[in-house]
Amino acid sequence: MSKPIIAVVGRPNVGKSTLFNTLAGEKISIVEDTPGVTRDRIYADVTWLNHAFTLIDTGGIEPTSDDQMLIHMRAQAELAMETADCILFLTDVRQGLVDADYQVADMLRKTAKPVVLAVNKVDNFEKFMPDVYEFFNLGIGDPHPISASSRLGLGDMLDAVLEVLGDRVNEVEEDERPKIAIVGKPNVGKSSLVNKLLGEERVIVSDIAGTTRDAIDTMLKVNGTEYILIDTAGLRRKSKIKENIERYSIIRTVAAIERADVVVLMIDAEEGVTEQDAKIAGLAHDRGRGLIIAVNKWDAVEKNDKSVKEYTEDIRKVLSFVPYAEIIFISAKTGQRTGKVFELIETVIENHALRVQTGVLNEIMTEAVAMQQPPSDKGKRLKLFYMTQVAVKPPTFVIFVNKKELMHFSYQRYIENQIRQTFGFSGTPIRILIRERKNEK
Repeated sequence: MSKPIIAVVGRPNVGKSTLFNTLAGEKISIVEDTPGVTRDRIYADVTWLNHAFTLIDTGGIEPTSDDQMLIHMRAQAELAMETADCILFLTDVRQGLVDADYQVADMLRKTAKPVVLAVNKVDNFEKFMPDVYEFFNLGIGDPHPISASSRLGLGDMLDAVLEVLGDRVNEVEEDERPKIAIVGKPNVGKSSLVNKLLGEERVIVSDIAGTTRDAIDTMLKVNGTEYILIDTAGLRRKSKIKENIERYSIIRTVAAIERADVVVLMIDAEEGVTEQDAKIAGLAHDRGRGLIIAVNKWDAVEKNDKSVKEYTEDIRKVLSFVPYAEIIFISAKTGQRTGKVFELIETVIENHALRVQTGVLNEIMTEAVAMQQPPSDKGKRLKLFYMTQVAVKPPTFVIFVNKKELMHFSYQRYIENQIRQTFGFSGTPIRILIRERKNEK
């Protein structure tokens, strides 16, 4: 089930990042009084009244500016609006209604997306409510008075968001076909790989980075099974403006990973693993998606008999947090090993949904404990009573112990490794939850 996406948009310096941080419960966006601080979108998972959604923070929109940085920020905000299920339009009661607000409202109307209008910095309702009414003139719905910094009025605003989302909040994807997200930086060859997999030119391919404007879903049938390929525009490179505040534009990749069962992360063999690649791998890992790393343009690299081994070691070192990821070396241009990609995808999908019997799990746990004694602290030793699998996609296990604090991270990793040695689970993360049980019988 994918979460609805809410984009927070508005002019610079109306408090978007402050609102974003308040709703996200932590300081994710940098908050400063300088207009234009938030360069690109930031995302966070937010829950309100048991409803989960993904919140996107955007740079301020200056509709008529010719400044290149502001044009870039405007483009990022427009991209967020295109992708969003609902738009949270933030204005500033202290600055009042200005021409730029009308222009942003016109942009929002053209998206045909549901909009919730919020008037920020209303720290005193009695004092500022007459000024809030002025925002009815935008003709974009009822203005909701809030104070992001003082946490006032947020409940009513979020209720309005849930209302305009309607059934979308509780929508469960009925399409059970496995979904494969092809992700990576611009110009790494994602569309070329999709075309090779499809066997036809279904996606326009260009040498210009960012040609693929929107996520494109394509059905593909392999060995009698239907799959959905999600091709995305890649993550943009860092801004050339050397400031301490830089952001990647990641929302389309976030949305694609959110919907996917398996993520194929394409890496440029000539460039090597980059920080952006690690960021995408982290997104897939955090969301429990199966992960395949496809090293593209392998035909363009000078190689010897140790190249694959050395390159694999480099990837494992940089992406050490996803040691389970499958790695394949391909050339989307020549078709080299692209036929093997779907063999890996099928394997990862199977592992992602693999369920292990409880009896077998406890045999593995008992044997693991016998081989390596659990840790102890101040004379109290960790005891593992019972293990069972509670979910798939990703495989999730619960271990009942006498005291959670005694379960050291390294021992939990050891148990995970024992499970992987027995069942493989290649290409998929494993979740292990620790629960305390007082009764030791």
